[in-house]
Amino acid sequence: MADPVHTVCPHCLAINRIPVARLVDHPSCGRCRRALFTAQPQTLTAASFDVVINHSDLPVLVDFWAPWCGPCRTMAPVFEQAAATLEPQLRLAKVDTEAEQRLAQRHNIRSIPTLAVFRQGRELARQAGALDLPRLLAWARSLM
Repeated sequence: MADPVHTVCPHCLAINRIPVARLVDHPSCGRCRRALFTAQPQTLTAASFDVVINHSDLPVLVDFWAPWCGPCRTMAPVFEQAAATLEPQLRLAKVDTEAEQRLAQRHNIRSIPTLAVFRQGRELARQAGALDLPRLLAWARSLM
């Protein structure tokens, strides 16, 4: 059996250790007992970003977006569909660059939407611009 992986609860930010084979069994958080995978992107703030990015063995696909951005709004339902398809092998999250400007600056976000994949605190890949669902899924799966 493969080693367990660490993932962060989207509700209470507790770090949970789960055997890889049990990821598809709808695991619950050991602290708050809520579902670890909700098939919805997790909203990240400056306070939660580092915890989720640094303590997750699973890749985390982050959508850096803004509410005034037309392409961001167009891609939002696509990103939600991707979350339902890609979890639990990949965690999807969103960062509102208007609300979290320092976080966007720290990650050198120059255009939105920008997608970035992180694993264990390191950025693996980045994609600028809106993607349709097939291209988003193909790009994300190539990085898993």
